[in-house]
Amino acid sequence: MSLSIPQCEAYSVLKSNTLRSAKQSSSRRLSSRTLRVVACLQSSAGSRTDNAEPANDLIIRAAKGERVERTPVWLFRQAGRHLPEYTQYKKKTGKNFLELLKDPKDVAEVTLQPIRRYNVDAAILFSDILVIAEAMNIDIEMPGGRGILVPDPLRTPAALSRVPENVEIEKSLGHVLEAVKEINRQIEAEGLGVPLIGFSAAPWTLMYYMVGGSSKKNTHFGLQWLSDYPYESRDLLERLTSVVIDYLDAQIKAGVHIVQVFEAMGEHIDEENFVKYALPCLERIASELKARHPTVPLMVFARDAPYALPMLQDVAYDVMTVDTTFDGREARNILATSARKAGLMPKQLQGNFDPALLQADNGSGQVEIESAVREMLTLFGPQKYIANLGSGLVGTEDPSKVACFVDCVHNFSEEEVACA
Repeated sequence: MSLSIPQCEAYSVLKSNTLRSAKQSSSRRLSSRTLRVVACLQSSAGSRTDNAEPANDLIIRAAKGERVERTPVWLFRQAGRHLPEYTQYKKKTGKNFLELLKDPKDVAEVTLQPIRRYNVDAAILFSDILVIAEAMNIDIEMPGGRGILVPDPLRTPAALSRVPENVEIEKSLGHVLEAVKEINRQIEAEGLGVPLIGFSAAPWTLMYYMVGGSSKKNTHFGLQWLSDYPYESRDLLERLTSVVIDYLDAQIKAGVHIVQVFEAMGEHIDEENFVKYALPCLERIASELKARHPTVPLMVFARDAPYALPMLQDVAYDVMTVDTTFDGREARNILATSARKAGLMPKQLQGNFDPALLQADNGSGQVEIESAVREMLTLFGPQKYIANLGSGLVGTEDPSKVACFVDCVHNFSEEEVACA
């Protein structure tokens, strides 16, 4: 069945109501044993945990490699600039992006705006990849239209004296943890029934910005540091790795159901240095979090570094993200080959719809979106897969196209699962 964009929007409303009823029904079907376990946990903790068992657990099951009835979907940067309600909220509060991040109530509101609008299968914490850098005494600025600026970067190893060995997460980033709790409170209060994804930048990405690199300028600064100061680079990366682990651990304890690690600056490190410097940090993060929280799925995105896919699977991440430079079938084959050599089952994939098709002014419509979604699902398959983008939304997308993309993923994957 082919739906127009307005029909997709109408379908989105209908499906939202249907899903909400299903979520409520699913919640009522909790077994007595589960209820006893939850009650016991609540008693031992002294208070109940909001949204501890989301009714819609599609993305959790998919991330663990379990069979699903349809492919789950969410979007990188699904909260924020492309939504008119976000713009209206910023105007109403009079706050800029960084100011919104400091208030748990604001974070919760912005996090949940796309959940109310779209039938996505998870919320992701509204935050920024550089909050850890800020907590480690690096000033961050985000002037409109100019991206991320670090006015006083670490120019030489002497500057490492202002970077702490560790960070007291509750003190420096406690507002983020309170935001996690507030989001889950509101998810439960509104009957939204979706899991919450927490996240952090990876150590190399953090270091890249901290030494003065950016997505547009000074792109050689990171590699220059690795070359000129290898000992100090390892020292900085070790400090960052410890803080990332503690930060994600605290998010999980606060109530996130899945965590995503973003190696956003994979474009600005070559494979040899990735293996030498970035990969050991990512391996340590996965190893430590798996030891502390063995049932919480770990997702990772090494953007513009497709060579890293089998490496990340080998170091125990559950879900590897594919960007727009790679196709799903090739990624599947690479993971399968690597897993077979280790005598293991291949892990899960995420990605990689081209967000350019969702732009408001590019002339694409329902036919193009449907075709691209069908091709993507054909290449990845509907199981052991989380549909997402190959890169984040940039703020100029048409929400009706985003809604159509989300609903097409659900509709077409349901067809494929039913026919399998």
